[in-house]
Amino acid sequence: MRVTSVIRAVVLLLTLLGTWFLMQTYFQHSWRAISLRSWLGASKKPSSEKLPRHKCGNQKSCPQNYFAFKIISGAANVVGPSICFEDLVLMSSVKNNIGRGLNIALVNGTTGKLLKTDAFDMYSGDVTKLQTFLQGIKRGTLVLTASYDDAATKMNAKVRAYFTELGSSHVGTLGFRDNWVFLGAKGLMNKSPFEKHIKNDKETNKYEGWPELLEMEGCAPRKMD
Repeated sequence: MRVTSVIRAVVLLLTLLGTWFLMQTYFQHSWRAISLRSWLGASKKPSSEKLPRHKCGNQKSCPQNYFAFKIISGAANVVGPSICFEDLVLMSSVKNNIGRGLNIALVNGTTGKLLKTDAFDMYSGDVTKLQTFLQGIKRGTLVLTASYDDAATKMNAKVRAYFTELGSSHVGTLGFRDNWVFLGAKGLMNKSPFEKHIKNDKETNKYEGWPELLEMEGCAPRKMD
């Protein structure tokens, strides 16, 4: 009897130990699994919402009755300029409608409709062609301009006067291989706020013989008073 009791006690003890071991293993594993899932759930960053894309890739959107634009000058004589207006690329290397010198896009200042694009090689005799082009611009037309390589070698006083009438403040001092981006309008009463100019200076040039490219974006009112 005494031996049987001992055996029963041992069996009971082993059963209890086995049950305890199983429970401990199961709950510990479950706790780890739950804790891992909880931890992952808690630490998982919420999926970032897509940032709104503005017209022409600009940093901000334009209010109603304003046109979004971005003008980028050429980089040295390697990378061509680009002109974007209301999310439409009007001139670029991809469109194959740019050239060294001055690249100009004309847009209706009321509707935003593209009227014309042209490139003028200022190394050659395009200055006469440019004069005729500028002289024919109608009142209320937006004029978007980007330089590439060199825009001033053969730019004469008459061409500079035309751009001054369009609202330019820097065309008078535009020199050899300077970079220049500009948005003006025919009939503008004041100087345009949309213009950037950087001099060709061997001390500060980013590229050998050329300054860094210029990039300008903004919102042009439908009627530039």
